[in-house]
Amino acid sequence: MARKKKGNNKAEVKEVATQNKGFTSHQWAVIWTLMISSFLGRLDGTIVSLATPKIITDFGITVTEASYITTAYVLGNAVFVPVFGKLGDLIGRKPLYLFGIIGFVISSMLAGLSWNLSSMLVFRVLQAITVSIDYPIALSIIAFEFTDRRQRLQAQAIWSSIFAAAIVFGPLLGGPLTDNFGWRSVFYVNVPLGAIGTFLAMRFITEPVAQIKGIKHFDWLGSIFLGISLGAMVLVLDQGQTWGWSDIRSILCYIVAVGTLISFIFIEQREKEPVVDLDFFKIPAFTIANISSFISMMGLFGGIFLIPIFAQNVLGYSVTKSAYLFIPMAVGIMMGAQIGVRLAQKISPRYFVALGMFWGTFILYTFSGIDVLWGFWDIGLRLALFAFGVGLGFGPLTQAAVSTVPIQEVGVASSVLALSRNLAGAFGTAIFATILSNSTTARLIEIQNNSVINTTNPTLLKVIPGLMEVKATILAYGSVFTWAAVFVCLGGIVTLFLPDIKHTNTPQEARHIDM
Repeated sequence: MARKKKGNNKAEVKEVATQNKGFTSHQWAVIWTLMISSFLGRLDGTIVSLATPKIITDFGITVTEASYITTAYVLGNAVFVPVFGKLGDLIGRKPLYLFGIIGFVISSMLAGLSWNLSSMLVFRVLQAITVSIDYPIALSIIAFEFTDRRQRLQAQAIWSSIFAAAIVFGPLLGGPLTDNFGWRSVFYVNVPLGAIGTFLAMRFITEPVAQIKGIKHFDWLGSIFLGISLGAMVLVLDQGQTWGWSDIRSILCYIVAVGTLISFIFIEQREKEPVVDLDFFKIPAFTIANISSFISMMGLFGGIFLIPIFAQNVLGYSVTKSAYLFIPMAVGIMMGAQIGVRLAQKISPRYFVALGMFWGTFILYTFSGIDVLWGFWDIGLRLALFAFGVGLGFGPLTQAAVSTVPIQEVGVASSVLALSRNLAGAFGTAIFATILSNSTTARLIEIQNNSVINTTNPTLLKVIPGLMEVKATILAYGSVFTWAAVFVCLGGIVTLFLPDIKHTNTPQEARHIDM
């Protein structure tokens, strides 16, 4: 064995010393800074939905028109996440991160001042654009700040736990704020938190990009084509069920999405600084982590988004009480994420992440027996157990996606992962909402064809059709959760092929993947 250079020995001693101690005070400050900004963005996604009924009344709009408030936010976020991931690598991450926080605060204030639906949609798009900076830039800052693999995993797990916290505080804050101070307050609450986040970012975040290449190298053409493709894709997924999947508007979206995506791929193959480096997909760990995340997240979002609808429409829960169902789920995610990080330091992630997904599959399948007699904890406990299993893989899958690319490309890699998860949510919601609608109709016809009504009582004859509809709806929900469990199970199977990552992607290290 060749003798190692003295400098390398010093580096190894430093790495061992880093592994044997906790975070420094500066590293903790960086984590808390990133968590505040991430909390704001995710809180806004849950808190605004509780204020929507008040907005409908104030603006005098329909429920369908109000759905565009969510669509605008999803569209803006999906389109710009990959753009900002690359832009941060070119112009610097700290200034872009500050722009995101400040821009989000300003757009939140403007959203609170909205005077009609059109103004609200514009400001929601601005919110989505600025908040889309957070995810890829935050992960790249963590990658540069925490060069040791174990510390990086811990930092990512702590930071990602804020997403679960936002699920908890969304209903806790949204309901009281809307009831006591009006719907505008759910936007104004971002201002003081954003001001604190801005101050901390200026104070503690250091610029990780050593060589600023400038915006002249930015892939404008590729970004435009990718943005159009993603925009058309998310739009049809969000509105397809309302329009009809074979409607001319849906067909036009299909054509635009596929055509611009093919053009984007050709552009990226020839671009010197592509917004998405397609060579990343030649890395087994990166590709498998994204595929696994996409498939499992489809099942997660596609099944779970129906829970509050079932609770309100079938069980008669209020909006706030139905939102409280997700508090046990948030606790499960946080516990699963922390345990997953510790397990990843000892055993191969592929095994326990897949096991967690298979456990989540089993719990999700138990929802197929959902019934009108279920109480709060019948649902809440299942959500907590399901979230625990799926949460085991959040940190390791993120680490697999971002630790196998060059350190200067972490922003782009994390933006691709964020994009795959966002699109999974859109696909899952669209697919399972369609399954629910079609299954309800099929079940209702089946019940009607196999039912014999032995009464002539007018009162009972009026009640029976409603009971049939309720029974058909409950059975349809069971079908949806069965299919959602299948998707999560497929995600677990894909995870079994995840390679072991032997080295981290610090600036001095090369990539090394071992199957």
